[in-house]
Amino acid sequence: MSEKRVTGDGRVSGSSLADLRAELREWLAAHTSPALQGLSEFEVEDTLWGQPSAPGYAEYAAFEEASRQARLICPQWPEEYGGRGFGAMETAVLAEEFAAVRMPRLTRGMGERLAGPAILAHGTREQKERFLPRILSGEDRYCQGFSEPGAGSDLAAVQTAGVVEGDELVVSGQKIWTSGAHRANVMFLLCRTDPAAPKHRGISYVLLPMRDNGITVGRLVTMAGEDEFCQEFIDGARAPLSNVIGGLNNGWRSAMTTLGSERGAVAAVAHLTYEREWSDLVDRVRERGLDGDRLVRQKLAWAYCQIHVMKATGRRVLDQIARGAELGPEASLTKIVWSEYHRRLGEIAMDVEGAAGLVRPEGDGYPLTRWQRTFLRGRAETIYAGTSEVQRRIVAQRVLGLPKDGARG
Repeated sequence: MSEKRVTGDGRVSGSSLADLRAELREWLAAHTSPALQGLSEFEVEDTLWGQPSAPGYAEYAAFEEASRQARLICPQWPEEYGGRGFGAMETAVLAEEFAAVRMPRLTRGMGERLAGPAILAHGTREQKERFLPRILSGEDRYCQGFSEPGAGSDLAAVQTAGVVEGDELVVSGQKIWTSGAHRANVMFLLCRTDPAAPKHRGISYVLLPMRDNGITVGRLVTMAGEDEFCQEFIDGARAPLSNVIGGLNNGWRSAMTTLGSERGAVAAVAHLTYEREWSDLVDRVRERGLDGDRLVRQKLAWAYCQIHVMKATGRRVLDQIARGAELGPEASLTKIVWSEYHRRLGEIAMDVEGAAGLVRPEGDGYPLTRWQRTFLRGRAETIYAGTSEVQRRIVAQRVLGLPKDGARG
């Protein structure tokens, strides 16, 4: 594995992971901003990226510029595309050091985490040179057009149609549960370009411009009162064929790269967020005077053990990536573990809150408390990105080799 060193001028040189930690700590000591401490990368992405009028934007802009100069945005990308060529272990060290000082690691959202890996793995050189710099600069902001009303966890059942007209692909259909579509200007989308092909074939992965292109975006309000999820009605949206990643009718491989990157990235660093959240819940237990309650302590101990299970699973995933092995159905294990853990943690938090947890605070729109939001969000986490039932079926059939439902051995 190639090991890299962070330097102030953006160069990358060989060094040990210990040296990388030391360099990151030195950089963070010089650039940590109290205005950003405690925010997650997702909170920064939702509230500050591209929003100059938002409180705290000046501090964000300064930190973003410093991160860009040090190539700490998209650092896992090859150097020729603006990254540092960080491997999986180095990227994990980066996340750990940022988490240690409660600073968000600035990312380019789904463009960096999901579309970028597919472009790097399956795109042509021309596509890499055209799309990656626009992700890195923040000029293009991506959302994910995979799920449909009739094709959520069963991704191969997508029915959104893509028809070739000259040198363009014309897309029509509907997508749903699209996080942040109201802010995005590009959607990486799966559409069926050969309806006669078998289920997992005849699908194409296309980068579809969002603005003034026959796409109507509607925002969906969740039971947590949030409207980050969207649905899109697509009526004749157009993209050049040069925006198809991996070739026509060959989008399944690109989609699996995207999903593998999503689950691998979560597995590698999820425990960092959950460790901080667990510590905050312990503080809340003390505030409520419940730190002597044996049942509460038992629940907290269970949560702590689950975090370490996630940490161990994440290390295994990191080792797999570092060896160059492609993440396969084993990634479903990580999705089951973190989503079911977090749903249960929300229930524990509400047990800690007691009757007070049933009452929403006064204020505009009756906002939620932190732990109410954790509880309500957790109900969705075992559904989105693949339901627990589907993930268990994948593990049973493709990891354990068990027969399909109803099949005889």
